Amino acid sequence: MSLKNDLILRAARGGKTERTPVWIMRQAGRILPEYRAVRDRLSGFKELVKTPELAAEVTIQPVDILGVDAAIIFSDILVIPEAMGLTYEMVEKKGPYFPQTIHSQSDLLKIETGDPDKRNYVYKAIEITKNKLDGRVPIIGFAGAPWTIFSYMVEGGGSKTFSKARRLLYTNAAMADQLLGMITESTIGYLKHQIQAGAEMVQIFDSWAGILPPDHYTRFGLEYISKICDAISEVPVTVFAKGAWWAMEEINTLSCQTVGLDWNMNPKKAKRKLPNKTLQGNLDPCVFYADDHSIKTEVKKMLHAFEGHPHIANLGHGIYPDTDPEKVKYFVECVKELSHQR
Repeated sequence: MSLKNDLILRAARGGKTERTPVWIMRQAGRILPEYRAVRDRLSGFKELVKTPELAAEVTIQPVDILGVDAAIIFSDILVIPEAMGLTYEMVEKKGPYFPQTIHSQSDLLKIETGDPDKRNYVYKAIEITKNKLDGRVPIIGFAGAPWTIFSYMVEGGGSKTFSKARRLLYTNAAMADQLLGMITESTIGYLKHQIQAGAEMVQIFDSWAGILPPDHYTRFGLEYISKICDAISEVPVTVFAKGAWWAMEEINTLSCQTVGLDWNMNPKKAKRKLPNKTLQGNLDPCVFYADDHSIKTEVKKMLHAFEGHPHIANLGHGIYPDTDPEKVKYFVECVKELSHQR
């Protein structure tokens, strides 16, 4: 199926584009009333993730409503530990909770490398989405980075410090490597199946990269991301390591095509340290609380900062749930208008 809009794929490969492509992390979901209408019919978040027809519906909503240049499949990074045998609950307004966690060698015996077929609902959602989009825009697949998934599996949920997960790196590095290796193998199979189902680009989210000291992130973070990037050659790969501003030179050596920047990262420095990569980002999500004039001003600044380098416009992290969808739509329109003028 030929794509009517392949801007993001061309930008990811460093090619020329008529304007800067734009999409938004967490665009498929909570800010849209149309999403909430679907969600309210169900028992919870996980039911939506595991119902392919509805997951496809909410994946397409931001393409129709916001005008973004790609659809990212509606799913969750924690489908990986669940496929490995560690189930979780999504607690309303609190986030994920794992009743059982990994703390000892005996705990590792209770899990296994995740069978890709255990996530068939995700692949089916991608197939349905691809069929319904009919080539309008590409589909982005995704997975959590091994360190981020490891953090949840050891910690049992979100944390300000992730001290239990970090402690394990010091006290039992061999066990940490074993678990990270299992997660990495599971993730490679998962992403390859997403690509087979129709994903034309994939993103690796390392939400907790910035919580590790540099030597530990190199050793327990980037080492395993590198294995995933090396294994995925079929489509462009984006690595988004939130908070790892100091690792840009190392990230430049990864065999990924695009690097996502959070809003604390300096685009001009990133252009110098990541000369071989397309850059993605990095507008502060809080800009959407401002008036339209301020949003347009910040978009101009962002586009100017990335000028002369392959760029995909996005936020510096996921969109916040109380964001006005009209502000987001205006942001997308500003990127299209202002980058067309360049």
